[in-house]
Amino acid sequence: MTTIRQHADEYLAMRRRLGFKLTSFGEKLMSFVSYLEHTGATVLTAEAALTWATSTPRSTDQVHWSRRLMAVRIFARHLKALEPATEVPPDDALPHHYRRITPHLFTPAELAALLQATGELRPSFRAHTWHTLLGLLAVTGLRTSEACGLDRTDVDLTDGLLTVRDTKFGKSRQVPVHASTTAALRKYARDRDCQRPAPSTAAFLVSTRGTRLDSHNIPHTFAKLLETADITAGQSRRRPRMHDLRHTFATTTLLNWYRDGADVQAKLPLLTTYLGHADPKSTYWYLSGSPELLALAAARLEHSFGGRP
Repeated sequence: MTTIRQHADEYLAMRRRLGFKLTSFGEKLMSFVSYLEHTGATVLTAEAALTWATSTPRSTDQVHWSRRLMAVRIFARHLKALEPATEVPPDDALPHHYRRITPHLFTPAELAALLQATGELRPSFRAHTWHTLLGLLAVTGLRTSEACGLDRTDVDLTDGLLTVRDTKFGKSRQVPVHASTTAALRKYARDRDCQRPAPSTAAFLVSTRGTRLDSHNIPHTFAKLLETADITAGQSRRRPRMHDLRHTFATTTLLNWYRDGADVQAKLPLLTTYLGHADPKSTYWYLSGSPELLALAAARLEHSFGGRP
C-alpha cells in the first residue's frame, strides 16, 4: 500500500519535471504530511487539513492559513484520483485573501543615487560588480537570481543578447539589451578579466573571491546601499527590495507605452515574454502597482467608450 508520503514525493517529483520549482509549496505539503504521520492518520481528510493549516502559533494571519490550506487542496485533488477516500478541503473552508506586497517603485533620482552608492564599496572591483549588477537589473527587469546565474557564454557582447537559462519556471529565454548596456557589460568584462585572468567559475558576474555571486547572500549589501543612498520605505512602508528593480522596470515600460499612445493590450505579451512570466496575468498585475498607471489605463478605457459613464 502506497503511503501519503510516497504519493506526495511522487507528485512533487512529477511537478518538478514539468519545470515547477515548488520551493514553498513543497515545504508546506511535506509539513502537512509529517503532521498526518504524527497524528497516525492514513487518510487525508478536510478536518485534518484545516487543523494543520490553522495550527501556526507564530502566525494568526488568515492569509497565511489560506495559503497553507491551498497547498493541501491542490495535492488532495491529485490524490483523490488515486485514493478515493481522500477528502478535498472545500474552497470556502477559510476566507480567501490574496495579498501581494506593494512594490517600491524607484524614481530616476533614487536609481541614480543607488548606483552612485556602489562607489563607496571596497575594493573597487566589488563596487564595479555591484554597479553592473544593479544597472543590469534596472534596465532589463531580470530576476536577481537570473542575473547572478548568467555565464560568460550567456552574454553576447557582439549582438547585445543575454541568454537566461533555467528560469523560475524551468524555461530559457533570450533578452536583447540596448547598445549602452552592452558597452557597460563589455567594460565590466574587461575589468573582471584583468582582476581574474584565470577564472574559477563560468559566471559573468563574480565576487572579489572570483566566485559566482550568490543571490541569497546579497540582500545585506543591498540594504547598506539603500542606507548610503538615503532611500527609505515609501508608501508600502517596507524597505525596498532588489526585486523592486524588476517591478520598476515593468511599470516604467507600461507607463511609457501608455504615454506614447501604444496599443498596450497588443504589446503586453511582448513584455510577458521579455520578463519570463508564465502567463500574461502575472504581467497585468503591474497595472495595479502604480496610481499613475491605473489613471492612464482608466483614461484609455474611458476614451474607448467615448467618455460615456
